Amino acid sequence: MPYRRTENVVRRLAAREQTILDAAQSIASESGMGAVQIAPVADRADIAAGTVYRYFPSKQDLINAVFDAVFMGRFDENWITLLRDPGTPLRERFLRFYELYAKATYRPEWIRIYMYAGLADMGWNRNYMTVVRKKLLNVMCEELRAALVPAKLLKDAPAITGREIELVWNLHGSMFYWGVRQNIFNSKSAASFEVRTADAIDLFLSGAAVHYPLILEDAVRGDKKKSP
Repeated sequence: MPYRRTENVVRRLAAREQTILDAAQSIASESGMGAVQIAPVADRADIAAGTVYRYFPSKQDLINAVFDAVFMGRFDENWITLLRDPGTPLRERFLRFYELYAKATYRPEWIRIYMYAGLADMGWNRNYMTVVRKKLLNVMCEELRAALVPAKLLKDAPAITGREIELVWNLHGSMFYWGVRQNIFNSKSAASFEVRTADAIDLFLSGAAVHYPLILEDAVRGDKKKSP
């Protein structure tokens, strides 16, 4: 009869794997991804190096697991549902989204690992930014179109343009920089996160109300010029 792990064993193995990941994340946030080696991770987790290898056969496997846990593991598909909610005003959706997004990502270990990974040119940042662009910024652009652009103009509009994405990066990037100031530069904000976020979103939406339709007009004109 094949051996079947009991629930207690499964829980114990999962807890040990999490202990290893926590140790690796702690080292990465303190010293960068280059410091994530099997031996120091084992020391930090207070287990034998051989035990680490049972869960992660190589250093790269461990690093990949850190990426999944720190970045993709915190990505919540419910954010997309929230951003698309037609029953809630756009401003309130953006406010609620950034409240939840900040709690998941703008934390010391997340920001530090993200910055270290970018400096090491590991590709993590590009992969994560691709996910953010496709799953979040693209949705935000679609909702901005629906809220701010006349229907007559929308019917001729092309797919979401790079210029629209860049416009929303301006908002998203300013939010990220708040996290950098807090967690890298240790420069505390004069306003609370809630007030600072509301100000940023209000300023962005005020400008977008005027500018976004103009961007779509340019896109439509450019699309028509390309047509035979």
